[in-house]
Amino acid sequence: LPAQQGKAVCRERNFVIKPVRRLASMPFAVRCLVTAALAGSAAGLRTPAKLGTAGKAAPAAKFDRRGVLAGAMSAFLAAPALAEYTLPDLPYPYEALEPYIDAATMRFHHDKHHATYVANVNKALAGKPEKSILDLQKDAIAAGPAVRNSGGGHYNHALFWDEMGPSSGKGPTGELASKIDEAFGSYDKFKEEFSAKAAGRFGSGWCWLGVKSDGKLAIDTTPNQDNPLMDGGCETKMIPILGLDVWEHAYYLKYQNRRPEYISAFFNVINWDKVASNYEKYAKQGKGIPF
Repeated sequence: LPAQQGKAVCRERNFVIKPVRRLASMPFAVRCLVTAALAGSAAGLRTPAKLGTAGKAAPAAKFDRRGVLAGAMSAFLAAPALAEYTLPDLPYPYEALEPYIDAATMRFHHDKHHATYVANVNKALAGKPEKSILDLQKDAIAAGPAVRNSGGGHYNHALFWDEMGPSSGKGPTGELASKIDEAFGSYDKFKEEFSAKAAGRFGSGWCWLGVKSDGKLAIDTTPNQDNPLMDGGCETKMIPILGLDVWEHAYYLKYQNRRPEYISAFFNVINWDKVASNYEKYAKQGKGIPF
């Protein structure tokens, strides 16, 4: 701001002038707000009148509060949005998946583990432009371990909660059922192959049902929090429509080391109507499921 205008703004708004270097030490989001306020203040000053013929001094600049608001809003909206993910609510009560998945596991799995992934990916991306959690997946591995693990963990769990529900497990119907029969021979054979691969995933990871680029279904697994949307994250490039978390934290309270029993129970809580809807709206069209 020109010196005289800056002083007028400070007097009008009771601002206290501090060295500009203080601004550089502020968090990025705060700098955006302060910059927006200063820009708005400048916009709120009317241009001083020119000197009259008698050589009289120009009148002092007047402060226009509406101009301040308009300028501040314009500057703030022009600033890039920052990445900030939030923990989604469960679409059902903690106890809704009993007796197959217990309420205690659901509570700490969602409220602690998933929440930690959200907090850590936000920390890793602090000050960077906003990107949807779906769009983040493609280059997550190249972005480094924090984005790969926590960004992947956030997306994977959002899909996991969404694909389950109470009074589910009746099996797929419609086109998705036909696609499962085409790929695996029958729903029972699909369950056998999915269960075997989920049980065979060494250590922590996920088992996925997905749609390949040719429209056919496939089953594959990934380690840790990787998923098939990531470049290099899965041997089978596909769009996941169903995922099973086989980390021990997903089942140990109830099933201890009996992972196959947990896998068998999972089929009783799959919301196939939701999976079919995501298949029709997104995966069938070559799109990932957004959250």
